[in-house]
Amino acid sequence: MSSPLPAPTSALADAKAWPFEEARRLIKRLEKIKDGEEKAVIFETGYGPSGLPHIGTFGEVARTSMVRHAFELLTEGKRPTRLICFSDDMDGLRKVPSNVPNQELLHASLEKPLTNVPDPFGKFESFAHHNNAMLRDFLDRFGFSYEFMSATEAYKSGRFDETLLKMLHAYDKVMEIILPTLGPERRATYSPFLPISPRTGKVLQVPMVERHPRKGTIVYIDPDTGEKVETAVTGGAVKCQWKADWALRWTALGVDYEMAGKDLIDSVLLSSRICKALGGTPPEGFNYELFLDDRGEKISKSKGNGLTIDEWLKYASPESLALFMFQKPKTAKRLYFDVIPRAVDEYLQLLSAYGRQDDKGKLDNAVWHIHDGNPPPANVPITFALLLNLVAASNADDKEVLWGFIRRHVKGVSPETHPLLDEMAGYAVRYYADFVKPRKKYRPADDVETAALRKLSDTLAAASPNATAEELQGLVYDVGRSVPRYQDLNAKGATPERPGVSNAWFNAIYEVLLGEEKGPRFGSFIELYGINETRALIDRALAGELTKAT
Repeated sequence: MSSPLPAPTSALADAKAWPFEEARRLIKRLEKIKDGEEKAVIFETGYGPSGLPHIGTFGEVARTSMVRHAFELLTEGKRPTRLICFSDDMDGLRKVPSNVPNQELLHASLEKPLTNVPDPFGKFESFAHHNNAMLRDFLDRFGFSYEFMSATEAYKSGRFDETLLKMLHAYDKVMEIILPTLGPERRATYSPFLPISPRTGKVLQVPMVERHPRKGTIVYIDPDTGEKVETAVTGGAVKCQWKADWALRWTALGVDYEMAGKDLIDSVLLSSRICKALGGTPPEGFNYELFLDDRGEKISKSKGNGLTIDEWLKYASPESLALFMFQKPKTAKRLYFDVIPRAVDEYLQLLSAYGRQDDKGKLDNAVWHIHDGNPPPANVPITFALLLNLVAASNADDKEVLWGFIRRHVKGVSPETHPLLDEMAGYAVRYYADFVKPRKKYRPADDVETAALRKLSDTLAAASPNATAEELQGLVYDVGRSVPRYQDLNAKGATPERPGVSNAWFNAIYEVLLGEEKGPRFGSFIELYGINETRALIDRALAGELTKAT
């Protein structure tokens, strides 16, 4: 796959966005390895289908795709690349996830390969097939270019046979690498090979009592019968322990780039050493920080905490999710519902800025990486935060209500001409109903606030019906400036004759009129919602109707 250059090559040399930095490190790696300048460049992401896919899985594919695209641009599209999304679906089911139905069905299949565990949802031939399908469905909907690969198919088809035999010949070296990292009990039973029991179908964690490299077999003691069992290491009769498995995969597939979470730093180092013992070269990559839930705890597939892919897409666009993944990948971030509105508006801001930037600025702009160098035109004149407040003020439970206000604010727009804005209107209605409305807390105005809000209403009554957001914002400031409580003499440029306006004035507006602690620029809100409608909202608030409603 190749990409046209969207900017002069001179701008590429100065591009500082992290995907370009990663791509440059990958280029240096390829220059050092044998046949590195001729081989197809393999990018890989790994996925453990022991639980339902979560956004962290998507993030790894999105970020790797960004590095891949940056690499293709830096190499002028002359190097073939592949992105393999690898599912470790031959791993044994260690525990039953708490967020799936039919728990008893899964308990009966503990320790069996995930592709041999029944699907608790009753839709696919196995639990792994169900979870793999969920992952692929989203990746396909988002438009990623990738190849899906199943561990079960790779082992059983013979794709890994040559490297498995190398693992058998390098058995002692692998053990020397791993054993010092294990406790006494685990050390006594460890082997890089996990036989699949022909009797029970379970993935066995048992020590090897004999090895026959020339025959390509190993011998272990059946833990139930006490009998010796000899089995080949090829053809899917065994799988590898995961650190050894990672190294096996890198070596067999010739992986050049794979990133991993910060919690896997030690595993990356060990797998890299095993990869070298097998005669391979470890891939380039970096360790990203983990996502946290609303309590600051690590997101886990088995716990089901944090957001799912579908939950984010219920309230915001895929592009906003991609932006969240792009930003500060080496910084731990909370991944919960309250981060969505900011992500949406930051995406729109960056999209709007793109057309005004020079070539270097465009290459460093996140939207360039999100859209593979082809960001769409910026045609959303209203922020998501403003839409949320409009929903609140209008009690809209349908996006068509919002469109009545939008059309009045922006002439010539419609769902057909502005499909992204139409999507945002739908997102805003759903997000408000599920997350904003339940937490709204209107409070009554005190005497000073009542007088100030009445003055604001009277001031708006005298304003031009066609007043702009800036003009309306100026009126809001003027009213606040006239109230001693809200005067700020320490504000930049403030004088005794023209004091600044403290945030307390705007906080009062948001808390009394919108039931929230913060809000959009109120002039923009008035322009969108309407002068008369805003005055009516003030009347309702001062009459106590809003506090009664909650």
